[in-house]
Amino acid sequence: MARPAPARPARAFPLWAGAGFAALLVWSWHGTGVDPAALFGPEGLGQIAAYVRKLFPPDLSAHALRDAASGAVETFAISLIGSLLSVGIAAPLSLLATRTLLYRGILFEGRPPGPGARARRVALYAAGKATLRVLRTIPEIVWALIFVFMVGLGPFPGVLALGFHTGGVLGKLFGEVLEDVDPAPLEALQATGATRFQVLVYGVLPQALPQFVSYTLYRWEVNIRAAAMMGFVGAGGLGQRIHVAISLFHEHQLLTLILAIYLIVTLVDALSAYLRARLV
Repeated sequence: MARPAPARPARAFPLWAGAGFAALLVWSWHGTGVDPAALFGPEGLGQIAAYVRKLFPPDLSAHALRDAASGAVETFAISLIGSLLSVGIAAPLSLLATRTLLYRGILFEGRPPGPGARARRVALYAAGKATLRVLRTIPEIVWALIFVFMVGLGPFPGVLALGFHTGGVLGKLFGEVLEDVDPAPLEALQATGATRFQVLVYGVLPQALPQFVSYTLYRWEVNIRAAAMMGFVGAGGLGQRIHVAISLFHEHQLLTLILAIYLIVTLVDALSAYLRARLV
């Protein structure tokens, strides 16, 4: 009779990983000074309730509504133009940050670049990846602060901030989409004698375009929320008006502006979902 195989010892890695995560959680909890009792205790809840009562009723005067509407339109414009600018930044950089379009993959199986050309292409790839990493590493609010000092106050620095940060995010996403396209259509085009540029235009981009549109619309939804906060550093929109209302203790006007943010975010979410259903 065959002897049963000895049981394998349980791996210790999941246990150590769990213990490490628990230690990191405890360290983060103490390091950030999290105190649920201060938030949900009688004193904390009382302060929250008192401030919420100050917000009501919202200021529905003609001046407040005009100001909120003007800020909402400005915020919408910042998010839209900033998102379009980000696509203009992401599209070319994503081509540079895609290995399968520069130096390896199906496009180069039969005609690999020479040593010198490959080195230049690898350098272009590294530069493209580094540029995208820098763009998306710096948050929108920091970009906005930088551009406020460069071009002055107003919506323009908000547009630039959204364009640069979102361009880095979309460039990374676009590059991953380009690298994951189905190779079968590319092989068919190569078999007909198509050049690399023709394979890119007729084989790669048609497959990637629906996901490009989907990612762009999603980031527009994110940007409308970010654009609402650009004004805290002087980049226009509803955020600038909210900052003034908080500074001057105009709680009723603050609630009106918050409601305006809710309405414009809901509108953009619905519009983005409609466009995604029609275009993707």
